[in-house]
Amino acid sequence: MNGPTRRNPRARRRHPLLRPALAALGLLVLLLLGISIGMALEDGPNPGGTQTNVRTLTPQPLPPAARTVTVTVTTG
Repeated sequence: MNGPTRRNPRARRRHPLLRPALAALGLLVLLLLGISIGMALEDGPNPGGTQTNVRTLTPQPLPPAARTVTVTVTTG
């Protein structure tokens, strides 16, 4: 009694638009994923870019001179 089993031919039939709808949904997901990755890469920092630091330096006081030198220039 264990002969070949028959399948109902109507049970295998699926909706004719199911496969194209799933393919379109998959393509839409891939498109949105690509757009989001592209935007994330665009928003990232540029490697090796120029960075500018601005600092204010305060001058240190100079010690008094140990000796004074006078230079006289004559033209002749």
